[in-house]
Amino acid sequence: MKHISLIVPNGEFSITNLDLTRQLFAWVNDNSPAPLFDLKIVGLSKEAHVVGGLYTIKTDCHIKDIDRTDVVIIPAMFGDPRELMEQNIDLVPWVEKQYQNGADLVSMCVGSFFLGAMGILNGKKCSTHWGAAEDFRKLFPDVTLEDERIVSESHRIFTSGGALAFTNLLIYLIERYAGREVAIAAAKAYMIDVDRTSQSPFAMFSGQKSHEDGEVLKAQEYIETHFKEKISVKSLCEEIGIGRRTFERRFKNSTTNTIFEYIQRVRIEAAKTELEKGIKTVSQIMFEVGYSDTKAFREIFKRTTGMTPVAYKEKYTRMEMVA
Repeated sequence: MKHISLIVPNGEFSITNLDLTRQLFAWVNDNSPAPLFDLKIVGLSKEAHVVGGLYTIKTDCHIKDIDRTDVVIIPAMFGDPRELMEQNIDLVPWVEKQYQNGADLVSMCVGSFFLGAMGILNGKKCSTHWGAAEDFRKLFPDVTLEDERIVSESHRIFTSGGALAFTNLLIYLIERYAGREVAIAAAKAYMIDVDRTSQSPFAMFSGQKSHEDGEVLKAQEYIETHFKEKISVKSLCEEIGIGRRTFERRFKNSTTNTIFEYIQRVRIEAAKTELEKGIKTVSQIMFEVGYSDTKAFREIFKRTTGMTPVAYKEKYTRMEMVA
């Protein structure tokens, strides 16, 4: 039987992460010949008040009562990572001890910021919410962020992408601990799409403009208003009036993308918007956003979103109609 410690941290955190985790592992126990998991809700106090005191979460025990566990699960924690670390400083040595003793560490969505602040992710891979990716990279440059992935696994540390991506992480864990047949059954019971591997289709390219490099900002604005035209790195540097080698370095440092990658991202984001409307054909949209090669457009679109243009249009036009 796997002993699972589901953490109730101090501060604001996701009740959804907490409750659905409890439900899914309980479902597996209820539908197995014998219980497979011993899940305890543990924390730094007997109870926690969240969402401005609207909810009260009661813990099963204090972390000091758990000498050894097999799995530590940390829900999404909201707020300044430094403040969250201060509020939960007593949690850090216990988590480190469990990991050193062989426990798997699991964080959901922006819960990865807590692990990042601990330093335990340095040199490892992880996922987080796509909308928090830029902040994560700035805070934790020694971590390899796989912001396109729904689930990442690295050295017994399991992390998930944004929002409800944690449900895919739970199915992933159930398969790891109880086998694929049990995981598929649980996924069917809770209607979780087990085929999702990327959160890229959900990522809304925000432009990465939280830096203070004026020339780079000018270049970004130029790309975003001229993306339908043929833009070369050389012509852009001439437009901005800066030498190519220096500007390419500054652009990469400011946006985490090369100039060419940024142009592609802007074009693909424009294509996504048009595809979601469901009015124009894929070919029409391809030409409108600056592509003339069908194969190239398809490959770049799929590499960026994890889906073909046709599949993206069918899925998200249908979702819009349902909504």
